Amino acid sequence: MADNRPQRHLVWRCRAHLRAIVRRAVRLAERPRATYSTLYGAVVGIHFRKTSTRTRTAFSAGALRLGARIIAYGPNDLQTNTGESIEDTGRVLSSMLDFLVARTAADPAELRAIAAQDRMAVVNAMSADEHPTQALADLTTIVQRFGRVDGVRMLYLGEGNNTAAALALALSRFPGTELHLRTPPGYGVDPDVLERAGKHAARHSSSIVERHDVHDLPGGVDIVYTTRWQTTGTSKPDPGWRTVFAPFQVTADLWRTSPDELFLHDLPAHRGEEVTADVLDGPRSIAFAQAENKLYSAMAALEWWGGEDLA
Repeated sequence: MADNRPQRHLVWRCRAHLRAIVRRAVRLAERPRATYSTLYGAVVGIHFRKTSTRTRTAFSAGALRLGARIIAYGPNDLQTNTGESIEDTGRVLSSMLDFLVARTAADPAELRAIAAQDRMAVVNAMSADEHPTQALADLTTIVQRFGRVDGVRMLYLGEGNNTAAALALALSRFPGTELHLRTPPGYGVDPDVLERAGKHAARHSSSIVERHDVHDLPGGVDIVYTTRWQTTGTSKPDPGWRTVFAPFQVTADLWRTSPDELFLHDLPAHRGEEVTADVLDGPRSIAFAQAENKLYSAMAALEWWGGEDLA
């Protein structure tokens, strides 16, 4: 395992790095039960302060399949709960771990503070503003189904949450992509994220458009994507929010003009809320293949963060 892990957590999202990770994930998916030794001897900390089924299992199982060992921390296991600073915690963990995979659903400044050391790679398994490892699984699924990301057209319906932010920042780095965001009023993607993604899109002849209604939806898209309305770790101050969200439910009507489009969902799903059961469990849904791809994209990401050449 190469020794340039610490630098990589800061720069993985450039297009070349994304392509390399996704290509590797697709190759790993071709051998779904294989084991490897690329991270043999490494120790991976798994620290989740919020609930997780897919991401936690993907990184835990992925690390083991790559030959690493894991140490799992629950939400109350670290001394940050008794007042130790985040910086001190990161410094100590970095002296014992090679990687830390952390889900906080908190301000990303916390993860940056943990990463302010030069020995341990820190993986953002979800913060309040972004869910980058979900985007890796999404890109892997897109490449599996279309053979490319370039030129893909996506319609995203629902809250402009951390998954939507990650999609915007990822898709905008690929030429010719279109991301049509339809988010409820007051629940859009963070303007700073849209600005950053817009700059990437301008450089790559891509487009990102956000609107707050469901009129005049684009036809002929390749993918319809939604997420659950009650995102992990968040609550909505408006007691009538369900009424605001109701028009953004994904139903079978969306397939009348684009019968070949596929359906993605980052899961968990609430049938009858953000998506109807006939869509989630229907023939155009690849949401559960998308979930499985969390494993392979996690493995590819760990290899990359570990300094492996994925070319």
